[in-house]
Amino acid sequence: MTKTTTPTSKINVRRPPRSLRTILMMWLLMFSIVPLAFLTGYSLVKYEEAIDQELAQRLSGNQREIDSIFQEFQKTLLARNSAHAHDRTLVYYLSTNEIDAARDLSARWLKGAGAIANRLSIFSRDGRLNVSLYVDGKGNVQRHAKLEGRDVYLSNDFLKLASTHDQLAVVDFNRENGLDLVAFAKILSSSGALVGYIEEVLNVNTEFMTNLKNRMNIEVAFASQDGMKTIASHDDLTHYRAGFFSDHLSGKRPQLFDLNIRGVPYGFMVEKIPWGEQHFLLAIGASKRAANEVLRNVNYAFFSVVGTIILLLIVLSFVLSKVLLQPLNQLVDLVQNTDLNQAPAPERPGFYSDTELGILSSAFHEMVQRAYDSQNEMKENIKKLESANQEIRETQAKLVHAAKMASLGQLVAGVAHELNNPISFIYSNMAHLRDYSQRLIDLVNMADSSAPNFRTAKEEKEFDFLVQDMPKLIRSCEEGARRTRDIVIGLRNFSRLDEAKLKEVDIHEGIESTLALLQGEFKSRINIVRNFSKLPPVLCYPSQLNQVFMNILTNAIQAIPENGEIKIATRTVSAGVVEVSIRDNGMGMPDEVAQKIFDPFFTTKDVNEGTGLGMSIAYGVVTKHGGTISVHSKVGSGTEFVIQLPVRASR
Repeated sequence: MTKTTTPTSKINVRRPPRSLRTILMMWLLMFSIVPLAFLTGYSLVKYEEAIDQELAQRLSGNQREIDSIFQEFQKTLLARNSAHAHDRTLVYYLSTNEIDAARDLSARWLKGAGAIANRLSIFSRDGRLNVSLYVDGKGNVQRHAKLEGRDVYLSNDFLKLASTHDQLAVVDFNRENGLDLVAFAKILSSSGALVGYIEEVLNVNTEFMTNLKNRMNIEVAFASQDGMKTIASHDDLTHYRAGFFSDHLSGKRPQLFDLNIRGVPYGFMVEKIPWGEQHFLLAIGASKRAANEVLRNVNYAFFSVVGTIILLLIVLSFVLSKVLLQPLNQLVDLVQNTDLNQAPAPERPGFYSDTELGILSSAFHEMVQRAYDSQNEMKENIKKLESANQEIRETQAKLVHAAKMASLGQLVAGVAHELNNPISFIYSNMAHLRDYSQRLIDLVNMADSSAPNFRTAKEEKEFDFLVQDMPKLIRSCEEGARRTRDIVIGLRNFSRLDEAKLKEVDIHEGIESTLALLQGEFKSRINIVRNFSKLPPVLCYPSQLNQVFMNILTNAIQAIPENGEIKIATRTVSAGVVEVSIRDNGMGMPDEVAQKIFDPFFTTKDVNEGTGLGMSIAYGVVTKHGGTISVHSKVGSGTEFVIQLPVRASR
């Protein structure tokens, strides 16, 4: 019988002030600090983004200004270089090889108004350096005497490039002298003949970058086109790896990135500055120290305000817990002292009767009363269910017994029919054996008393016939006794009354013993086809499995109205599973019947012809052994039952 449990009668509730206080404080934090923190944090992020955006706009303006300066440099330098290349006086001096006069003329150009070049050089038509002048730190023009007249030539690659251009704008980096912006032009005679070359150089040095730095309050760095060479207003910027600034060169719009220079945070941007057909990189950066100080102060103010609010909320939560949770504690005491095994005491009005907590207390008292009544009603229902369950189990046992008795009745009828035949002819042969034996006795007595009449007596007693027929009668009786013995042995093997425990058996023996008992049902009209494979011994309850085979074979015999065939096949499915297939070529079943074949009390037979428990019992036995049973059937094509059993069944 199923064990039932009685509901717990005591209500166990822990005292909740701390939990409620924590929950109250969490809600206060959620609805006050969390929105404040979100808005402030969002504002800080947006403020920092706005600072970066303002810094980026400022640096973009500085870049545009510096780019304009260099575009003006390029325009002025190229214009003056072109004018000097076409100066007739210079062409004359070079054509007549008056180098000193050409040097004096070039020196006046370097000193002249509007001059921006720092160096000026003149080369012969074959690329040899003839004039090399520069402006020193005091503004005086000096000559490189060591270079003039020496074997200093332009490179062949440069001459080849210059041969295809009347004028070139070239960028040259020199770590010692800085950035050289070069304007280079051919010097042609009036007839277009090449006389020489003139080169004018604008040197962007440390002084120039320092002026930019002081005027714009920025740090400046110039890098070569490939990023391998760098000059800067701050020495730290020249120590970054080669290509650092070129890696930060963005696409159409320069992007701001952060650098630390001697512990000071900077925001930098990189942009290309064109010079002729080449370009160089301009990196400028502005300090973010002031903006970071503002952010630090804002963060400090935010955390101070949030900390103060948290302290106030904690104090407020304790105060509210004293005011709000005290009546709840009283309600908890009421809950803890409630015993559902006893009728609740009458409700008494209290201080909070007219408040929400008073209404809650009244509702709880009513709930306890209902729970007490429900528990009593549930106990009564449990007793009724237990009684009904016991009746169902007894009825089920009776039905199973009835099904077994029905199967036993069928079995006894078959056995009685089988035993009747051999016993009948044994009984009928006894009269003849008695007559034959009496005749033989009479002949023996006559032979002793009257020998002359013995021959006549032998003929009268049909001695020769007795000699021939008596062995036949004896053999017939022996055959009947043997058949009777086989039927009894088969019945014993089928029932296995001496094997009520798990035992290793041969499945084929159980099938054969079942067929022997059912022989009277099918021997004259149904052919049994055996296709047995070698099976390992199966650990099972033999009598129960024989009952399964009996139920399936009985149904198969009944499904064949006239002549037919039943195929029984066995095989090993895997190392631990064997399979038995029983297939008939009878009428078959529709799908709706096959789906219900294992349901208890389901039968297609007429009233008083079947209980509907045979296949249900078979299903239960196979499942108990840890196996499976399935049915495959089609109307007009017969039915097949497939049983799979583990070799080692569990108890």
